[in-house]
Amino acid sequence: MYQELFNHLAFIYGEVTAVSTTNALVAKLKVFQTTHPEFSAVGSVTGSRVSEKDIVLITYGDMVQEAGDAPLSTLTKFLEQRVGDVINTVHILPFYPYSSDDGFSVIDYKAVDPTLGSWSDVAEMSDHFRLMFDAVINHISAESDWFQEFLAEKRPFTTYFTIPNPQEDWSQVFRPRALPLFTEFETANGTKQVWTTFSADQIDLNYANPNLLLEVLDTLLFYVAQGAEFIRMDAIAFIWKEPGTNCLHLPQVHHIIQLMRTVLNLVAPQVAIITETNVPHKDNISYFGDGHNEAQLVYNFPLPPLTLHAFHAGNAETLSKWAESLTLPSNEVTFFNFLASHDGIGLMPARGILSETAVMQMADRIKDNGGYVSSKNNRDGTQSPYELNINYLNALADPDKDEPTELVAQRFLATQAVMLSLRGVPGIYFHSLFGSQNWQEGVVQTSRNRTINRQKLNIHKLNNELETENSLRNLVFNGFQKLLQVRRSQPAFHPNGRQEILHLHDSVFAVMRMDENGRSWILCLHNVSDQTIILNVEFNFLKTAVHTIRNLLNGKQFPLSENQHVLKMSPYDIIWLTE
Repeated sequence: MYQELFNHLAFIYGEVTAVSTTNALVAKLKVFQTTHPEFSAVGSVTGSRVSEKDIVLITYGDMVQEAGDAPLSTLTKFLEQRVGDVINTVHILPFYPYSSDDGFSVIDYKAVDPTLGSWSDVAEMSDHFRLMFDAVINHISAESDWFQEFLAEKRPFTTYFTIPNPQEDWSQVFRPRALPLFTEFETANGTKQVWTTFSADQIDLNYANPNLLLEVLDTLLFYVAQGAEFIRMDAIAFIWKEPGTNCLHLPQVHHIIQLMRTVLNLVAPQVAIITETNVPHKDNISYFGDGHNEAQLVYNFPLPPLTLHAFHAGNAETLSKWAESLTLPSNEVTFFNFLASHDGIGLMPARGILSETAVMQMADRIKDNGGYVSSKNNRDGTQSPYELNINYLNALADPDKDEPTELVAQRFLATQAVMLSLRGVPGIYFHSLFGSQNWQEGVVQTSRNRTINRQKLNIHKLNNELETENSLRNLVFNGFQKLLQVRRSQPAFHPNGRQEILHLHDSVFAVMRMDENGRSWILCLHNVSDQTIILNVEFNFLKTAVHTIRNLLNGKQFPLSENQHVLKMSPYDIIWLTE
């Protein structure tokens, strides 16, 4: 145990500092093991810790509300009633006290926002669902005790934040926002510039201080004790600063994640790390490490923009070619597949895959559909689109057509079926599952683009709309439930099962899924266009004679003639075939 921890700390801080830091960390871990022996008693976890039955719902703690009830309690009861048979994991977006950014500017890492409920409400949810917590550990709120003590020049907090040396070269730092990199604050000893990657209220933590790292590790262990089985590392790529570099994905970042993985393997091996790095694909998947030493799950960030592009163009070729590259370094890791989230649709992961013309066309269509385009600063002083802010359902619309509700729902469900068919664990945003649309009033209220997809809903109004036959919410929710029920019942959809992308038609995203042992298979076909397609499908991969295949989504059977069948796919059709 000691040597592995020491090696990571020695790489980050040097051998001299690593000795005392390792000793302090080992003492902390021994206390945790003594206090919580139930976690380390699980023993090491080899292979996959997830299966085809694992579906994650991404939600704010107060997304659904009822007067007189704590929102976290309301959410638990609503989800138990509505999706308890198809959703088994809930990612509660930051539920800590905060000062801005809808929770991502945390004031106190170890408290529950009293407007949401209490730790007992979180525990109640953990009785029904596996839980994912956010570790918002690149930065902390300007209103936090840590930063207020820094402003008062009190130790040890004087070294908890990064004060950049103006004599050093910071010109190459990657900027994810069109905002200043440094912010001036008045301290007890005068004005100081402090590093603020995302906003003046989100103060970057200084990981060059080993004591700060120990504080963060203590926070992660606290989350484990409170029931987190997945810990999402928010904006983790930015945590190390080095002059003369872009301060992104630096080697120290990877060693810090490896250290966190080592710590959890020792005291809570059932807990998995998931990294959130909204960056180009090659950099994103680097957080798998060697498949054994970093994150067990990585957000599949190119999937949302590439799927959106496929449905805008009515052509799946770019999506299919990219999906062919989705390999995994071991059976201990997998992708976290998603299309919508509390944030917008990131464009950085699509760059290098889509042309700049295609990106700009997609951005223009988003604006035509009532959405917004957020920009970032470039090193040359220009700005470029960074994120599309819109509800995913609205993002798919044809702004020049008045479309029937059934078509709108079917097209949206086809995009979700693409996501559900791919190897990995699906993450479904609350507003996607329940068929929500743009919340323009929210953007007016907050002046923030991302609010368009963060509406809070009254539980009674939401239930009434879900029960209204053939309403958009009703059609989307019922269709989604069917897809999830089928996915959970099929071993071929195991997150580490086999996957092969087939090129059967330009407008069809086709993926063959097989279980890890190759005993069961599903051919998933998705028409990304508004055209009817005639598809001649050959089943030459079958090792035994099969005379009939079946569509898992409606039970319809098709006869095979010489191991092939001609299928008719209606616009945005979804067909999942098996024996």
